[in-house]
Amino acid sequence: MQSSQSNIIDVQNNADQNGRGAGGVQAGPFFIRMFWPCSDGFVSILFLFGSAIAPATRRLMEWVHEEGFCDEATLNKDWVAYTELLFSGAEPPEEYERVKQAVEDFCMSHTKQELLDGAMARRCLIAPVKTIAEVYEIDQFESRNYWQTVDGVKYPGAWAHMSATPLHHPGPAPLLGADTASVLAEPARTPAAPAPVQPAPVARPLEGIKVLDFCWVVAGPTVTRVLADLGATVVRVESSRRIDTARTLGPYKDGVTDLERSAQFSSLNAGKLGLSVDPSTPEGREVILDLVRWADVVTESFSPKALKAWGLDYENLRVVNPSIVMMSSCLFGQAGPLAGFAGFGTMAAAMTGFFGITGWADSPPCGPYGAFTDYISPRFAVATLLAALDHRRRTGEGQYMDFAQAEAAAHLLTPALLDCAVNGYVWQREGNAGLDHHPHGVFRSAGDDRWVAVACANDAQRAALAGVVGSLDESAIEAWTSARTPEEATEILQAVGVPSHGVQNSVEAAVDPQLAHRRHFRQFDQAMMESVVIEGPRMGLSRTPADVLQCGPMLGEHTVDILTGILGYGEDRLVELLTSGSLE
Repeated sequence: MQSSQSNIIDVQNNADQNGRGAGGVQAGPFFIRMFWPCSDGFVSILFLFGSAIAPATRRLMEWVHEEGFCDEATLNKDWVAYTELLFSGAEPPEEYERVKQAVEDFCMSHTKQELLDGAMARRCLIAPVKTIAEVYEIDQFESRNYWQTVDGVKYPGAWAHMSATPLHHPGPAPLLGADTASVLAEPARTPAAPAPVQPAPVARPLEGIKVLDFCWVVAGPTVTRVLADLGATVVRVESSRRIDTARTLGPYKDGVTDLERSAQFSSLNAGKLGLSVDPSTPEGREVILDLVRWADVVTESFSPKALKAWGLDYENLRVVNPSIVMMSSCLFGQAGPLAGFAGFGTMAAAMTGFFGITGWADSPPCGPYGAFTDYISPRFAVATLLAALDHRRRTGEGQYMDFAQAEAAAHLLTPALLDCAVNGYVWQREGNAGLDHHPHGVFRSAGDDRWVAVACANDAQRAALAGVVGSLDESAIEAWTSARTPEEATEILQAVGVPSHGVQNSVEAAVDPQLAHRRHFRQFDQAMMESVVIEGPRMGLSRTPADVLQCGPMLGEHTVDILTGILGYGEDRLVELLTSGSLE
């Protein structure tokens, strides 16, 4: 999904690139840690800086200071500008390492649960790295009746609570051949006459669907980006009083740090209209309610109850538009003991078991990369939202969707969870070893830091590999790959049916011929940056193709167009809104 390609966009937008680093990101001479040891395992801490993250970092350092692990001078560092201080040389790398050591010493004095409890109370960005067995013990999942049971075994269930069309458990998978007799006993069917061939429509499939979008950062905007690609009109609400964190995330076009030059933000929000209004003011709230009357869908990814404080929760919105479909998306859902656990996809990935099984047995967790659940949960959210829209189309009935990112993402760990529940086996960090594939690994190739991945799933593939290499021993495979470039090794192995591919860095992926063939990268101009490169649509539909027509909006770029064109406001109304301070 969007943002998972951010390193490739770095290259194409002439931005600074991050190096590879297990368990974090190497940014120049600085290693940004993601994982920290504690007394009974590891936690993931978003120890970052800048206007969006600095308040949480400050709260963490206050806790560290209270317990005597740093002095007052360390506590009072400029956490908003700390990144600039590091890269300008005003703060030496040695000092940054000293600060990180203070945080590590603090973590080592606590258990995972103590750090989670403190993070909830102090609003810090800390999450325990849970084992697969511990995922089953998460109180939040129990409180939301998440687990479904088949033959006494618990496995992941509904990832969204839907008010009109609840997700139902479909029952156990059929045994082999269980329904053969009943299927064969059905009456014979007469094939329908083929429909006349019609010219392919030019409209995108969601043309005419209207979306009011309060989502921010990565996961929520990824969902509405898909809707925009498919033709929906998406009005994105922002406020300068609460800058979207994605605007503070690189890559920045040409490496120039500016809220209007984030290529990642521009990619996440491509095709959307930008409205800057303050919903906390009475006048701003009326603008929002007028847009609710216009909209088919409202999406938001604030902390639970945030919109309710403005009187913009579902119960109030359905009064002005009874058929509205509303989706609230957050890490753990709108209710339960972890409902207030605000944060990012790194934290959900830590809590749901992804980080605990990724890495090497004798080393800390090392991934998967970034805010992992931000990239996978939107796939569930898009499908669920489209199902709600289809129900509305057929019945006229709107509904409310409480979507939990962690509940959706946990489905991708179903094999590990069931292995634990059924066999008592808890998956561990095992490097590149595969449970169902052998050989399975990443092998050194000719060149500087170049590699090729090989994964054999059956005896035929193993025989083909042995026929080329001479042995299935990993040292023999690496000796063979080391004498060849990734491209040469891939071509030879693919030709005999061995699944393999060169491990591409950002520069190589940016010119990948398959991505180029599918027009995955698109280039646009906007007032603050020319020729910004963003990602294209994620799907190709034969009759109603998705497309992206513009990059993400500048803050409030389309405010006047939205108010006059969509809502039909006149000049007097615009003046009233401007003088009230509700427009920005």
